[in-house]
Amino acid sequence: MFDTSRLTRFLPPRMQSQIDAYFEAFEVLLSVKDPKVLGALGPSGVRGLLLHRGKQGTPTDMPAAHTAHFNWSYPSDQPEMADLYRRAKVGQWNGDDLPWNTSVDPLDPERPLIPEEFLSFEYIEELGIKLDKEERAELGYSMCAWMLSQFLHGEQGALFAAAQVTEAVQFFDGKLYGATQVMDEGRHVEVFNRYLDTKLNKLYQINDNLFVIIDSLMTDGRWDMKFLGMQIMVEGLALGAFSTLYKQTKEPLLKELLKMVIQDEARHVHYGVCALREHFTKHLTARERQEREDWAFEVALLMRNRFAAYEVYEEWFEGRMTRAEWRNVVYRSKGMEEFRTVMFSRLVPNLREIGLLSSRIMPRYEEVGLMRYFGGLAADKLTAETLLSDLD
Repeated sequence: MFDTSRLTRFLPPRMQSQIDAYFEAFEVLLSVKDPKVLGALGPSGVRGLLLHRGKQGTPTDMPAAHTAHFNWSYPSDQPEMADLYRRAKVGQWNGDDLPWNTSVDPLDPERPLIPEEFLSFEYIEELGIKLDKEERAELGYSMCAWMLSQFLHGEQGALFAAAQVTEAVQFFDGKLYGATQVMDEGRHVEVFNRYLDTKLNKLYQINDNLFVIIDSLMTDGRWDMKFLGMQIMVEGLALGAFSTLYKQTKEPLLKELLKMVIQDEARHVHYGVCALREHFTKHLTARERQEREDWAFEVALLMRNRFAAYEVYEEWFEGRMTRAEWRNVVYRSKGMEEFRTVMFSRLVPNLREIGLLSSRIMPRYEEVGLMRYFGGLAADKLTAETLLSDLD
């Protein structure tokens, strides 16, 4: 990324941060090589990265345009989706049954939300910022609340996208399964919001990069792009993020909440792979498949950058370090590195499975260090039980 510090070092810190944010946004948009991908992501990028529509304190209206696909013969047309539907019916759970009477102290050293080594305090000290033990615990609390806030915002996007996908999907068995996912996502919004509101008492605004992705997939009229955006990209990365936090947290209520959500998410990503595998490999032209490859790559970069946690930076360190220095804190932190590793180890194999990792696009993934995840298992080969057993 272009280093703005030499150009802005004489400006007030808040103005330096704003200029860095604008340069970062323009760099993201200008890096998109495919005109159709830029057309799909560009307007959302302007609304999210430049206008900060998700941070204006008012509800956001996104114009949705898609075709609702009806089939009046009600065929049994996708056995794999029918099996997912049966599993989803059995797997329903009630958020009220979680142990909400658990006392949660975000600063309890015996049951930390995230371990102290999650963040690179050594690098923060190299920048001349000394944090005592209490401040370190408070920063860890802020990081956890920020991550859970982004989970909540992503689940709201997943709720609305799941409703759209259920209308638009071409398989009737997929519609039946999709109805269960709408219920799942509503439950996820409920439990994440309840935990943040009643246990952490803290909610961060939606990250701009996450807003761009949700805005883009909600306003795209193509059913397969909605599937790709939500079921493969957002849900796949969320599954990795939930898994990492489940493994690292010592807070028992949060751990139980994440365990239940992970069981749902494993089905959701499997659904995306099932729906798109044949469609992408057999029913798209080469040009259409190339556009989707490029779109998925650009969204993968947005998702990777999503975890720079600038909202925490603005609360804690604006004026004490630059945004570029904060990015280095995030990228050098052990916990955040594990987040990225697990997230992309879930995403990249699914892109491979649905035919969006051709020899044409692979060098771009290699260039940004994501090809090391190529050989992992795709979602249709993973179960929630396997995922959870690997984490315990």
